[in-house]
Amino acid sequence: MKIAYERGLHELGDGLYAYLQPDGGWGWSNAGLITADGTSLLVDTLFDLKLTTDMLDAMGPVTERSPIEQAFNTHGNGDHWFGNSLLPDGIPIVASAGAIEDMKAAPAAAVNVLFNELDLGPEFDAFAARTMRKFDFASVIERLPTKSFKGRHELSVGDREVRLIELGPAHTQGDSIAYVPDAGVVFTGDLLFIEGTPIMWAGPVSNWLAACEAIIELGARTIVPGHGPVTDESGVRDVQRYLAYVRDEATRRFEAGMDEHAAADDIDIGDFRDWGDPERIAVNVATIYRELDPGLPAITPPELFVRMAQWSARH
Repeated sequence: MKIAYERGLHELGDGLYAYLQPDGGWGWSNAGLITADGTSLLVDTLFDLKLTTDMLDAMGPVTERSPIEQAFNTHGNGDHWFGNSLLPDGIPIVASAGAIEDMKAAPAAAVNVLFNELDLGPEFDAFAARTMRKFDFASVIERLPTKSFKGRHELSVGDREVRLIELGPAHTQGDSIAYVPDAGVVFTGDLLFIEGTPIMWAGPVSNWLAACEAIIELGARTIVPGHGPVTDESGVRDVQRYLAYVRDEATRRFEAGMDEHAAADDIDIGDFRDWGDPERIAVNVATIYRELDPGLPAITPPELFVRMAQWSARH
């Protein structure tokens, strides 16, 4: 089934829906709705309250018949959970234990300080204005998941089985997917960026490549990524191809003694140049270098964003 990549709610068939937000770049994430027998499970909320309100309003004709009675956050980045406070009172919200740790480490207040209050140089200021300052973090009311799991967890949406499968650490510490076997649909969170550059906050890259393979092995006909258009196996293979390429190129430069800043500049991303947010290679190289040499010092999120801003200014 071909799903148009347009903002709004799209029916996938069999009582499943995807909410898409082009262009899929920084903060413009997707979400999902799984319905059956007069009830719904929401997969992810959005980056701020206005965006989440717009999404819930668009879902209204469906959720009037099948109210949202549970929710699932695929991972701990704010563009997949900062809207949780708008969910119905008292419903269970599920996420992996690793995702909840990430949420606690980077609440909306900290994100607001990073992008709206810190002075991290002119390149960062330009980057923040182009990307993150489009969102209203100050109004976000924190609402963490109420249930955690590790590995696998099964939910029932009416008589429909939904399998939550933890495949991280990869993009983040606690990446998980929602697989609906009877419909052949999987919601992957940010294990998949389609037509956009993946970003590896956690790694290791080997886990992310294995996670892609695990998604393919499910045999789903329809794959809803965390960012970008609805896809199929070919989209998963594209993400694998990017990750393997950057792993190999970064490893060559590491073994040649090149530092990570120079390596990020030196790698030719020509085959992926038309993907959005190419500056993420600065983070990907830094993560791979630390996989190759665990003795390298950790880098804070503000430092990583500065690196990406500087890479973008140079390229």
